[in-house]
Amino acid sequence: MADLRIGIVGCGFIGTVHSFALKALTDSHLAAAAVTHVCDADPAKASAAAGVHGAAVAADVETLVDEVDVVWVCAPTSVHLAIVEAAAAAGRAVYCEKPLGRDLAEATAVATALQSVPHRVGLVLRSAPVFAALRAETMSGSHGRAMTAVFRDDQWFPVGGMYGSTWRSDAVMAGAGTLLEHSIHDVDLLRWLLGEPEWVAARTANFAGHEGVEDLAVVTLGLAGGATATLASVWHRVSTRPSTRRLEVFCQDALLWLDDDNLGPLHVETSAGASVVDCPPPAWSDAWELPDEIRRPLALYATPAKEFLDDVASGAVPRGPDSTDALAAHRVVDAAYRSAAEGGSPVLP
Repeated sequence: MADLRIGIVGCGFIGTVHSFALKALTDSHLAAAAVTHVCDADPAKASAAAGVHGAAVAADVETLVDEVDVVWVCAPTSVHLAIVEAAAAAGRAVYCEKPLGRDLAEATAVATALQSVPHRVGLVLRSAPVFAALRAETMSGSHGRAMTAVFRDDQWFPVGGMYGSTWRSDAVMAGAGTLLEHSIHDVDLLRWLLGEPEWVAARTANFAGHEGVEDLAVVTLGLAGGATATLASVWHRVSTRPSTRRLEVFCQDALLWLDDDNLGPLHVETSAGASVVDCPPPAWSDAWELPDEIRRPLALYATPAKEFLDDVASGAVPRGPDSTDALAAHRVVDAAYRSAAEGGSPVLP
């Protein structure tokens, strides 16, 4: 079979990340695919992305969809629905960035369209080796039951700078702020690690003054099995800090923690002492002649991309996370916003 033709819609920050991950995979012959078309509302960004791959710039989404086998949706959240519906109507496989939509209703519509075609959603934290190691430890049963998780996710407010955009400060385009746009990753991860929330309580705040775009969300999740998790999601102005996550999980007989979602390692402390679990990137990434500080973060995006392209090429049902997983995370986020609107009272997701 010929190489899959990929079209990238959206050539901003996250589109560029995906572009380089796909370039690394295709140049090292780790995926039978090629980026052949790109599309962006900004001609300069589209031209730059096209140059990386020797791809064509499509005049619009419909033109791109007609010319490719797989559509990579990396555009602002407000246009996800239109792009996904166009791709699904043409029967194209779709890799869609998170969040699916600006609110639960829009996310449901995007999920419905995705379910008609092979697809995957860009909830990439599940692909990080350190989180896979944490899940294996917590599910092993050797540390007793999980009791609580304390999760802090902080990021420089993602406008300007390396992000090169302002749309995340516009609620019409983004839908909301740090919890929806960024920490839906964290909500999905907590579900994957510890199980479904039975209730959600939250408070949000707006320090930067962008209407409808919170830059602080503190969420408590009551999880099946009795555990409770707390997530603090912060967009700040400390430009020297990258996007950083610290997660601590207390089980009855162990503390497990990490403070780097790309590099790891995982720390495990029990009554017998403390140990460190190394969490290397996939062995196939050794094919890239890149320093570790670039190779490891790139692998976080390349791993799900490779899995998805391999599945589409073979005709297999794509591995998750899929639209069902994404929609479950959206329901939790929606519950958090409803709770915050009610002064922090617990609500059902």
